[in-house]
Amino acid sequence: MNIRGTIDRPLTHDPKKQAPMTSSPSEPNGSATAVLTTRGAHETRQNRTREMQLIPEALARAHMDERLREAAVSRQAAHVLMARRMQRRAERVSRRARRALAMAVMQ
Repeated sequence: MNIRGTIDRPLTHDPKKQAPMTSSPSEPNGSATAVLTTRGAHETRQNRTREMQLIPEALARAHMDERLREAAVSRQAAHVLMARRMQRRAERVSRRARRALAMAVMQ
C-alpha cells in the first residue's frame, strides 16, 4: 500500500527529506483549489490545500506589518515632540539673548 504523507502524519519529520512547498502551475495564486473527488471527512481534513497550510504564516506576516506601521507612527510622533521641545528651547534662548543685548545697550 503506497500512502502519501499528510499534514497530520508526514512521511518523515526530517526537513531535508520533505518536498519543498512550491506552487504548481495548475494551481492559481491566492485561490483555494476545489477538491473534485469525494472523500471521507478524515481524509479531506488531512489533505488541505496549500493556501490553508499558509494561512498562519500570512496572518503572522500581516500582524508583523501592522506592528511595523505602529512603530513607524510612534517614531514619527516622538520626532515631532522632540522638534517642538527644541523649538521652544531655541525661542527661550533667543529671548534671553535679546534681553541681554538690550541690557548691554541700556547701560
